Amino acid sequence: MKANTIGKFLCTLVFVAGTLVLSAQKFAYVDSQYILSKIPEYKAAQDQINQISIQWQKEIEAKLTEVDQLYKAYKADEVLLTEEMKQKRQSEIEEKEKAVKDLQKQHFGVNGDLFKKRQELVKPIQDKVYNAVQDLAEKDNLAIIFDKSNDDVNILYASSRYDKSDEILKNMGYSVSGNSENKKTFHH
Repeated sequence: MKANTIGKFLCTLVFVAGTLVLSAQKFAYVDSQYILSKIPEYKAAQDQINQISIQWQKEIEAKLTEVDQLYKAYKADEVLLTEEMKQKRQSEIEEKEKAVKDLQKQHFGVNGDLFKKRQELVKPIQDKVYNAVQDLAEKDNLAIIFDKSNDDVNILYASSRYDKSDEILKNMGYSVSGNSENKKTFHH
């Protein structure tokens, strides 16, 4: 962990610890990456995702090699081609490049096939972990559970009975609709 991250974590921990000591509430932390690493189904899902990713990457690389070969052939023949033939070959190369970029986006883009496959295979396992965290928090009457698996401090669970947001809004003179008391919030 970086020193800056440790500093942020300690400041957050001191603030939360001070708040919780004053209200005599309990808190805990988990390492979600450690937990996931101990679940065989998670490792199998990760292996399957990695294999799919490698397969798609090879497919893209093969198509890029094809585009590169077309470009090299065009450059070798360029002096012998008419202007119309040059434009036709350039257009063909550009179309193939675009097709490769589109395929790359389809597989590896923000909401691409890899993202969807990860959602399909990994999210159910993560949901089981988060449900277990929530069950533990309720069973042990924990106010907050932190996740220490990465450089940032993340709250996996927070009991909404300690959320004072509506109270702050009321104190500021704003009306608050709905009742959020005794609800639990769960983040993931």
